[in-house]
Amino acid sequence: MSTSTYKRFEDPESGVLPDKMTVYQESQRAFRASPIKAKKCRRLLSQLVHLLYHGETFNKTEATNLFFSVSKLFHNNDPSLRQMAYLAIKELCSMSEDTLMITASIMKDIQGREAVFKPDAVRTLSRVLDGSTIHAAERAMRNCIVDSNQAVCCAALVSTYHLFPVAKDVVRRWANEAQDTIGAAKSIVRSPYAAQGGVSGSSRLPQSTYFHQYHALGLMYQLRKDDKMGMQKLIQQLTGSRRLQNSFATVQLVRYVGVQLANEVQVGASIDASATRSWPLFASWLSDKSEMVELEAAKVVLSAQLARVFTSEQQMQAISTVSKLLSVPRTVTRFAAIRLLSRLAVSSPEKVRPCNGEIEELVNDPCRSISTYAITTLLKTGSAESVDRLVKIIGGFMDDITDEFKVVVVRAVGTLALKFPDKHRVLLGFLGDALRDEGGFTFKNSVVESVFDIVKFVPEAREDALKLLCEFIEDCEYTELAVRVLHMLGEYGPKASKPSTYVRYIYNRVVLENSIVRSSAVVALSKFALVGDQKLTLSIEVLLQRCLRDVDDEVRDRAAFALHLLKEADGSPEASARTRALLDPQTRFSLASLEQQLCQYVRSDDKASFARPFDASAVPTCSVEDKLAEQLRQKMQGEGEIKEGVKAEMKDEIKGEIKGEISEAGGETGAAFGETLTTQAQQEAQKSQMLVYARELATLPQFESYGDLLHSSQAVELTETDTEFVVRAVKHVFKHHLVVQYDVCNTLKTLQLENVTVIGQLDSDAYQEELSIPIQLLRPDSKASVYISYKRPDSGYDAANLSNTLSYVAKDLDEASGEPAEDDEGYPDEYQVEDLQITPADFVIPAFTGSFTAVFDSLPNEEVAVYNLGSAESTNMQDVVAKVTRTLGMLPLEGSARVHSESTHTLKLFGTSVDGAKVGALVKLILSSKGAMMKVQVRSSDADLSLLLANVWGEN
Repeated sequence: MSTSTYKRFEDPESGVLPDKMTVYQESQRAFRASPIKAKKCRRLLSQLVHLLYHGETFNKTEATNLFFSVSKLFHNNDPSLRQMAYLAIKELCSMSEDTLMITASIMKDIQGREAVFKPDAVRTLSRVLDGSTIHAAERAMRNCIVDSNQAVCCAALVSTYHLFPVAKDVVRRWANEAQDTIGAAKSIVRSPYAAQGGVSGSSRLPQSTYFHQYHALGLMYQLRKDDKMGMQKLIQQLTGSRRLQNSFATVQLVRYVGVQLANEVQVGASIDASATRSWPLFASWLSDKSEMVELEAAKVVLSAQLARVFTSEQQMQAISTVSKLLSVPRTVTRFAAIRLLSRLAVSSPEKVRPCNGEIEELVNDPCRSISTYAITTLLKTGSAESVDRLVKIIGGFMDDITDEFKVVVVRAVGTLALKFPDKHRVLLGFLGDALRDEGGFTFKNSVVESVFDIVKFVPEAREDALKLLCEFIEDCEYTELAVRVLHMLGEYGPKASKPSTYVRYIYNRVVLENSIVRSSAVVALSKFALVGDQKLTLSIEVLLQRCLRDVDDEVRDRAAFALHLLKEADGSPEASARTRALLDPQTRFSLASLEQQLCQYVRSDDKASFARPFDASAVPTCSVEDKLAEQLRQKMQGEGEIKEGVKAEMKDEIKGEIKGEISEAGGETGAAFGETLTTQAQQEAQKSQMLVYARELATLPQFESYGDLLHSSQAVELTETDTEFVVRAVKHVFKHHLVVQYDVCNTLKTLQLENVTVIGQLDSDAYQEELSIPIQLLRPDSKASVYISYKRPDSGYDAANLSNTLSYVAKDLDEASGEPAEDDEGYPDEYQVEDLQITPADFVIPAFTGSFTAVFDSLPNEEVAVYNLGSAESTNMQDVVAKVTRTLGMLPLEGSARVHSESTHTLKLFGTSVDGAKVGALVKLILSSKGAMMKVQVRSSDADLSLLLANVWGEN
């Protein structure tokens, strides 16, 4: 059907769906008529497909009738009619019965000589077949995969994707054909119907686009992604003499190599070996004739996951390639290149800064998306002198871009305010204009977030930012944003030079807004009564008295509670302190810990336990300084480095204590500061993981009497990740018990395991096995856990070696049903896994301290040991530091986890034992050609713990 014909009968009812029953009845008559009128049938098929694509459905009887009516159109050889018939059949297959009846007609087209019918026939056949009928068409599908016609080959490969989930074993047998197709030459077959239809320029079409390589490579990846060696062999073949001709296929190959490198880094493979093997490939891709290949290669080289694989020189080569693409004529290429640089500027602005000249040329690009990214990249990498000029340029095109790009710009401006606090007036003016402009919730929320950051981290701009927020809530249509702004005003307004300035804005919300905003306004108002100004306090009490007549009970309750606390505060200093703690708390509960302990309290079967109140003191808390430090850490990680002056201002603001992150000596470097703040995130992540383990263990009645979980170790891999059974272990420490959790994954497709357990043998009498919880059933591609509990000594941190053997009953699965035979009793078998070491570090919890030196010097019991780790243990200093940290089980502090010299390094570690003893370690490392020398100085409040940790390498 020509385009003009299609438009002629669609335009009168554009946007209106045809009547379903009318189409059904007319189709039944027209498709069964003799002779068949091709033009009329094409129109009806178009309407039918139009209905199906818009979600209309037919019941099974109607769909079956339509299906067989459409099949009668195979008597007509009109190519356009046949193509429409195949589209309709594909959609009706899922609704109809007895669809296999049409297989013969489809196979006739596949085996025929008419090339125009074959691709559609192959695609439709994949929808008709299922796991039980695919064997009948296996030979035909194989022939189509190796067909010399590129269209037929691509259709067969894409159809194989659809067949793979329902017939994996059959499709796996087609791997040889798919691999041969990658290197085979395919041609575009000219159809005689194209010439009859008057397709101009058909003689100038290319002989082959090699697009079949893209589909074949994707299929090979699906077949071999679980086979590490097979995937490596495939990559070697395609990067050697048999190089890919299609750019899309090459891009796909670049991604597969990147995924493989990321997996190797994750499992701890040799980084140097990975870089040596992979860099020549990426170097050639970075100079490829295709722009998309160059971009994809640069994206992989510059990714954060592979930052340790590629050197700085190699990354700069990738950046140089991207900067050249900024000046190409193709708009989409310029957009992709500047977006890549913009993302890189978030974490590594110094690497992007040499490209600022090319980026500035894109500021006036006709494509507003490109100019937006150019501006935001310059904001992340520019200097203080360029701020005024860049902000002026931004204001000129903010009205011409969508909210999505406005959010990008606003976030960049917010980051700029943290980097250059002296420019806060210009940047606040820009954010104020953005708040006054029209925009959706996401855009307004991003502006408010940026203003919040200025309030928290730029003290000299605080009052101007608060005034901007006051102006915003006067005409704010979003309840959520109004509540958050009121909370911010209540937190920082009382600390301003004139707190009374903000009271009017807050009380206006009590008068004019809904109940949710009014409740938040009452809480914010009550905090102003704690300023110490008696006149202001009386005014606040009068305003709160008026709130007692509010129609909403939540508003009345909050006002009454605040008035009660303020009345109590007139008494003793203790009452005043209690009032301040309730109205303006300086600590917050850890919500995850609070939820877990409340669940345990409510779930207790002992009714007598409800006689005692819930102990909130056992819930970990986080101070306001901790929370502020964590927010700054997130900003630094998400938006790059923050200027040293901002950190100094923060130090004054929170009285020199963000849990010791900023030292009293006068500040750290930006990198060390960020590393120090990151330790808190690591500690919180470990706590969150331990809470997950605690919830899982709490569901097992065998461990109810063990008490609270004190510590959980990191997961230890006991097998390779590509073996038939993947086993990893986690050690859980209770007060009197040690529980070892074995996570077992069955990767075999044809084997079911029953009564799975682990036979553990300890070489120490200090631990006595008490119970074992096996896995009753482990299906293919599934994972479950075995638990073994040991009685541990009441005191001490004894080391031991635990040898492990996986024991199970195996049953073979039937290929057709996927279930074992009913009379199959299975056969017992064992599988040897790696030993598990129980070390003193398993009883040490990583902990944070603000001043490592002061705490370390105060610990009384010291042990010192010197070791030669040998050359085999020391590929580079960073690997040695990571290994020592894992062995001692403590938290690196003061940025010592990051290595700045490959020859010497000092590592500072701190933690607490499960019994509450503090322990610190000062490790000095020297790396030379003879290996790594290490001096370990351990101090603790427990003499046994310091002795065991200092000699842990001697025991190994």
